[in-house]
Amino acid sequence: MGKFYITTTLPYVNAEPHIGFAMEIIRADVLARLHRAMGDEVFFNTGTDEHGQKIYQKAVEAGKEPKAYCDEYAERFGRLKRGLNLSYNNFIRTTDEHHLVAAQEFWKLCESKGDIYKKIYKIKYCVGCELEKTDSELINGKCPLHPTQELENIEEENYFFRFSNYQQKLLDLYESHPNFVIPDFRQNEMKIFVQGGLQDFSVSRVKAKMPWGVEVPGDPSQIMYVWFDALVNYISALGWPETQERFDGFWPGIQVCGKDNLRQQTAMWQAMLMSAGLPTSRQIFVGGFLTSEGKKISKSLGNVINPIEWTEKYSTDALRYFLLAEVSVFEDSDVTVDRFEEAYQGNLANGIGNLAARVATMAEKIGLKVPEQKLGIREEVINKLKEFRFDEAMKFIWEDVKRADTLINQREVWKLTGEDQRFALANLVIIIRKIAVDLAPFMPETSDKLRVMFAGEVIKRGENLFQRIEKHVG
Repeated sequence: MGKFYITTTLPYVNAEPHIGFAMEIIRADVLARLHRAMGDEVFFNTGTDEHGQKIYQKAVEAGKEPKAYCDEYAERFGRLKRGLNLSYNNFIRTTDEHHLVAAQEFWKLCESKGDIYKKIYKIKYCVGCELEKTDSELINGKCPLHPTQELENIEEENYFFRFSNYQQKLLDLYESHPNFVIPDFRQNEMKIFVQGGLQDFSVSRVKAKMPWGVEVPGDPSQIMYVWFDALVNYISALGWPETQERFDGFWPGIQVCGKDNLRQQTAMWQAMLMSAGLPTSRQIFVGGFLTSEGKKISKSLGNVINPIEWTEKYSTDALRYFLLAEVSVFEDSDVTVDRFEEAYQGNLANGIGNLAARVATMAEKIGLKVPEQKLGIREEVINKLKEFRFDEAMKFIWEDVKRADTLINQREVWKLTGEDQRFALANLVIIIRKIAVDLAPFMPETSDKLRVMFAGEVIKRGENLFQRIEKHVG
């Protein structure tokens, strides 16, 4: 037994939760559930990022005070816990009083190291990314991630972080920890980025122009740049700096993030930790973009998919299955209703659901009793998850679903009689029990239902766990 810390990135509260974040937090949830099953004490953190210009502008547009605006959206993200059946045990908001204090203490550490200084600067700024943009990063003068938004030209006096001091230290970190960023090709991207030279970045804004943020210690005329503030959540969530014992016990941890956060999480944040004299994060898992009809799903493009709408129509475990088994872990994946319904029908309604219903019905009909067994998640599943291969772990489990279906059809179990049928059905029950245990981190509701049907000595009749649906048209 040990301690395991996992955290998602914190989504901005400037729009409804979307399927990209659902994918991120469900993957984190699987890892948290796995480690609990292995006996570890798990600290699973998520929450909301509530400062910055983007949110301030949205609040002004809505005619609301920024905090009231954030309260409303934080509640919507909080509803994901039930809607997606999540097991996180900490939900941090960057407007929490403790976090504000922690962000200021972190600033002081970097400042005392000599890594924060003040200067006048002029940049092009993408409000959507909350990041400075160089001309080489732009396409036709626009940010490629937010092509519908105009860049802002900013000229003012702000505080800067000496990112340039950490080029070699970051390269040494990547060299000494070859699995620091998963997958390896994302780590190589970061090596190339850092090798190209690091520019100091602004870590504050003039409060008179943009008042929504954490005040800079000792200078109330400035507020912290949103990324500097938000990244500190990973340690403030653990009670840092007051609860040192808990921090030392759980930190460093694993951060689950999307590839559009790669630079901030794997370079900026690690350099900030080094400056503050704190251990760097152990690993960062990076996934690909979700696309729909070949276009990236994003709030700025207005083509987001609301994950809760899909759970309400198809079930929570159906969405969890799709995002874990049918979406690439590391590459971009196309997500459409047609793809979702095809996977649902083939692998859930006509797959595990049909298998469980058939076996339970035949077993109950003959009063089959199968002694209970003590089962744990199989090593093959555990090893795949240690490599963050959610899709391959699910594929391994579904091979058993297919094997059981093949056994039923080839032997025509429904036609067997006496001990031949009892033996065949007992084998099928044991296979399903193993499937149920293995599914616990991925599809907890389905796992529980299978255990109710098959875990006891007496097998109970069950309906199909996933009702067949009419094919989506249009």
